[in-house]
Amino acid sequence: MGPPEYADYVYAVCRPFDAGAVDGLTGVGGHPVHVVTEARLTAVVSTVPLHEFGEQALRNSLEDLRWLEEVARAHHGVVEAVGRRTVTVPLRLATVYHSDERVREVLREHGEAFEAALRELAGRVELGVKVYAEAPAPSVPPARPSSGEANPGRAYLRRRKEQRDRRDDTWQRAVELCERADEVLGGLAWARERHRPQSAALSEASGENVMNNAYLVDEERVEAFLATARELDSHAPEGVRIEVSGPWAPYSFATGRPSEVNT
Repeated sequence: MGPPEYADYVYAVCRPFDAGAVDGLTGVGGHPVHVVTEARLTAVVSTVPLHEFGEQALRNSLEDLRWLEEVARAHHGVVEAVGRRTVTVPLRLATVYHSDERVREVLREHGEAFEAALRELAGRVELGVKVYAEAPAPSVPPARPSSGEANPGRAYLRRRKEQRDRRDDTWQRAVELCERADEVLGGLAWARERHRPQSAALSEASGENVMNNAYLVDEERVEAFLATARELDSHAPEGVRIEVSGPWAPYSFATGRPSEVNT
């Protein structure tokens, strides 16, 4: 017997809620959303064709940035819609299981972990904080002085050294700001996750990303967190800045999610 033609794309796990709340909601590929419930847990899913979301198809599609962006947007839209109704553990992008019954098995197998995650995430949101450092000088070497200058070689080396010193000063200020921001903002958060700095090729922001943290923050402390981040940024030294995003669904803290995919 060949593999099934359809599978379940799972967006999130949450507490049971009125299934009618997702009527008309669509997710990846425009496919309708429904719920699969097992005991005290509900998975939010879409039935998707395996020729698009099977293991090999996903391997190929994940290299297509346009496809990836569309799926990420649809995935996030469903998670946000459900998160407005109940506490939610978002699952990673492209988590696919063969059937509703397999989803129920996953809810049973990982029930304790999902329950713990739901307790931790209740009443909390994710805020992203990035620190950027701007290059103080162009990356190309300064032009060599004319031969008529006294000690042209020494003058050239001096300018190179000054350029390096300015860059080193900027990086030192960035490091100090990262440490200060993490200390102060971390004090307002329930938890913190450090992510790899984002590649300049994947970001439209200017400068180099030197800190990329996510903070799990109580909803009632979000405004204080944002105000503190703005204050830190207003006093940031030249060439360094802080950017905050969110609040988001707590993707970085969804520790209850299973690691298996396409099972």
